[in-house]
Amino acid sequence: MPATTRSVALRRGLAAVTALPLLALAATACGYGSKADDSSDSAAPAAGAKKLSADTVKIGYFPNLTHATALIGDQQGLLQKELGGTKASYAQFNAGPSEIEALNSGSIDIGWIGPSPAINGYTKSQGKSLRIIGGSASGGVKLVVNPDKIKTLDDVKGKKIATPQLGNTQDVAFLNWIAEKGWKVEAQSGKGDVSVVRTDNKITPDAYKSGSIDGAWVPEPTASKLVAEGGKVLLDESDLWPDKKFVITNIIVSQKFLSEHPDVVEAVLRGAVKTNAWINANPDQAKEAANAKLKELSGKALPAEVIDPAWKSIQFTDDPLASTLDTEAQHAVKAGLLEKPDLQGIYDLTTLNKVLKAEGKPAVADAGLGAK
Repeated sequence: MPATTRSVALRRGLAAVTALPLLALAATACGYGSKADDSSDSAAPAAGAKKLSADTVKIGYFPNLTHATALIGDQQGLLQKELGGTKASYAQFNAGPSEIEALNSGSIDIGWIGPSPAINGYTKSQGKSLRIIGGSASGGVKLVVNPDKIKTLDDVKGKKIATPQLGNTQDVAFLNWIAEKGWKVEAQSGKGDVSVVRTDNKITPDAYKSGSIDGAWVPEPTASKLVAEGGKVLLDESDLWPDKKFVITNIIVSQKFLSEHPDVVEAVLRGAVKTNAWINANPDQAKEAANAKLKELSGKALPAEVIDPAWKSIQFTDDPLASTLDTEAQHAVKAGLLEKPDLQGIYDLTTLNKVLKAEGKPAVADAGLGAK
């Protein structure tokens, strides 16, 4: 992998593996805010269906397009179908730290989550809290700018660019990109050759409209919301990665639940693999299903001018893209943003590969970071 490209890889994991104090404040690669909301269960177990080793499995995810596997698996009842008589209970989260806390406390058993909080949760627990057991999504992050003020990448110098939070995945990605340009920015304050303005994704479009920022390095659907306000995509983060792929969402499980209920974990993974297959085979229907669930959860669906381009920029994959996570961690260390973490054992892809084999799909790799 070229040095420049690998350096760019730091971005995602940096937020994830970035200094733990920063992540405690901000590890929300995909979400908004920090609150968890209980949702009504979309589908009940079929009458007479055989129960697995647990009565209920508690599943968490963000109400966001990068978590569409969970959104659609919930909305369409695809996860529940694989669980048979074991009930799927869902909770929504708006930030990584709150979902990790829920996993650690047993409030949820399995979750869809970004790389930053997954790594942070694993390292803070000395490798005892969770495992990454599957992939879900890649991509969906863009640099969107005011085309009247910024016409080329070099024009970003001297401008005010928003990121979601100090130390979050996109924030560190942007800081790394700035460094690669040879510009200087003080990470904590965001001051320097570029002004990095930490702005909640919910208010970034209004900040853009008011002129208080000149652009933003943000995930979908915020990026497409900015485009709808007249912004221009100056850079798609996928273009900075080998094969245009990098992890944005993984599936995690508490190690305790994995040990006690492997059959339930297998059923959820089987549901996730089948959901991804359905999404990729039926993109328009899948987009509608995801938007229907978002409307149910938030009261408002995304308009076509936002969801259409946002949906196209996200790839749904069973592969957790472990090598990209490892590269991110390596570059986080090189950048001096954290001490070298021990990520050995963060992955357990044994069950996923079993499911993939049964579906006639190739196995995926753990980049040497699998549990022994």
